[in-house]
Amino acid sequence: MIRKLLPVFLAILGLGLGVGGGYLLRPKAEIAAEAPAAGEGHASAPAEGAAAPAEGEAPEYVKLANQFVVPLITAGKVGSMVILSLSVEVQAGQTAEVYAKEPKLRDTFLQVMFDHANAGGFDGPFTDSANMIALRKALLEAAQRTLGDKALDILITDIVRQDT
Repeated sequence: MIRKLLPVFLAILGLGLGVGGGYLLRPKAEIAAEAPAAGEGHASAPAEGAAAPAEGEAPEYVKLANQFVVPLITAGKVGSMVILSLSVEVQAGQTAEVYAKEPKLRDTFLQVMFDHANAGGFDGPFTDSANMIALRKALLEAAQRTLGDKALDILITDIVRQDT
């Protein structure tokens, strides 16, 4: 009889330990999101159940979903195309806000890149340090207009120019 119950008992014990371990080791964001639902709502609880970033937390990097395509006009025709991939460095816990405002960010970033292209920023040695610094700075200013001080930096993760 004990020989038949021992595997069942061990399975139940293993299941209980697994559930308990998962509960204790879950991410802090889930714990913070459940706190108000448990009736422990504090006046300082973050809005919308988001976890408040702790002091000194590492920033997050949000890769924008699609590449940016910038046509370069030469003599009234598209002479080249520049394709870029961007990521936005934000304060910890702000990834969802970046994705929520991504259409506005993309529009703003495209306008900055079109201005950069029209000023000749993608002509010649377009990956020159001075050109890249100017582009990143303009993109960061645009991101901060949309996201406020949550945007910390812009990372150009891929860039290529295709001449026709």
